[in-house]
Amino acid sequence: MADIPFLDRAPGDVLARRGTVPVTAGRYLADVAALAAQLPEAPYALNLCADRYLALVGFGAALARGQVTLLSADRSAHRQRELAGRYAGTYAIADGVETVIPAIAAGAWGEGPMTNAGANFGIPAERVAAIGFTSGSTGEPAAHAKPWAALVAAARAAAARFGLDDPAAQATVIGTVPAQHMYGFETTMVLPLRAPMAIHSGPHFYPVEVVEALAAAPGRRVLVTTPLQMRALVAGGISGVDTVISATAPLAVSLAAEAEAAWGAPVLEIYGATEMGSIASRRTVEGEGWTLYDGVALRAEGADAAAALVPGLPEPVPLADLVEIGPDGRFRLIGRRGDMVKRGGKRASLAGLNRVLAEIEGVEDGVFFAPEDLEANPAARLAAYVVAPGRTSGEIVAALRERVEAVFLPRPVVLVERLPRNELGKITRRSLEALRDGVPGEGAG
Repeated sequence: MADIPFLDRAPGDVLARRGTVPVTAGRYLADVAALAAQLPEAPYALNLCADRYLALVGFGAALARGQVTLLSADRSAHRQRELAGRYAGTYAIADGVETVIPAIAAGAWGEGPMTNAGANFGIPAERVAAIGFTSGSTGEPAAHAKPWAALVAAARAAAARFGLDDPAAQATVIGTVPAQHMYGFETTMVLPLRAPMAIHSGPHFYPVEVVEALAAAPGRRVLVTTPLQMRALVAGGISGVDTVISATAPLAVSLAAEAEAAWGAPVLEIYGATEMGSIASRRTVEGEGWTLYDGVALRAEGADAAAALVPGLPEPVPLADLVEIGPDGRFRLIGRRGDMVKRGGKRASLAGLNRVLAEIEGVEDGVFFAPEDLEANPAARLAAYVVAPGRTSGEIVAALRERVEAVFLPRPVVLVERLPRNELGKITRRSLEALRDGVPGEGAG
């Protein structure tokens, strides 16, 4: 299989924006070459950069040196030691975060006039470019290797789906998601290497940072975010968004509609997983159906189960969700394999119940919790933890009674000030168990 060029951009194309300063593709390649010359001989590079441009330079430099990038949005000392122990010879590329393993400072090549151009290079299609990790929401994070061909194919498909492949209407992508999360990695790290668009370096986690980035970005402004962050941004009254892309957690139709009304922009949702990357999208307010990316196919594997055939990946990837595939190839999610619960001869998806809970007026956040003995113990019941200022537990139950089967009504409904979500909006089972048990200091992992 032939090599695939690292960068598919003309040297003068604007690939990134650092504040209001544009960075061309040629200058980017020069920065990649300069950092690559500073890197040690090693098999793995742990990319810890918060600045998205520096993270992108670090990724390119590691590839230029034949190294595999480890992607971890968790920059804690514990996680650094864990990955260094798991992958012998790992060092870090960092831009200010405290490191406890050997590290190279991103930006070590120094700053200078952004006029230099560097040389492009080829990468074998089957070569593993990065290793991503699942969130660990249902257990320990699992590692998944990403061949270069798969990353390139996914980027090209996403660019076509979201209209980012038109050089006459170059967009600036503003991501609130860490570059090291697979969703953020695909949309803000790999996409600008293949599509005529630019990324804003950020970071932009808080509404004021997003406002500054939107003001600095010319042309079409695409916001890559999560449902949790979208809620805060809508409440923060930001403006100037032209397109919104959301992932990492189910997006409530009500929130999508509120965002579209506030910003006058379509809100699009990505379906995917670390195991396979992004494979489909939908406009949330238009219905439950998902449309596969070009080149991706689903193969039915028994009742409600399917596997994704993804360009660049050597084997089909079983979907974690149960799905209903329509005759037109579009599909609808029924629920996750691991979160289906059964009571009284009926079954429901915890994710589906969470969506219903989120649609109740006054509910700002909420999650159902199933005890491990739910199916075996007749006395066991689902519980729900809900953020709903001004509402009572009884009112929440009454609203749910109109929407879900009686056997799935939560007892108890516990009102809390906030849920233990991480910065991507995910909640681990461990953190919910700690919330149930009243353990102080336990947060999302």
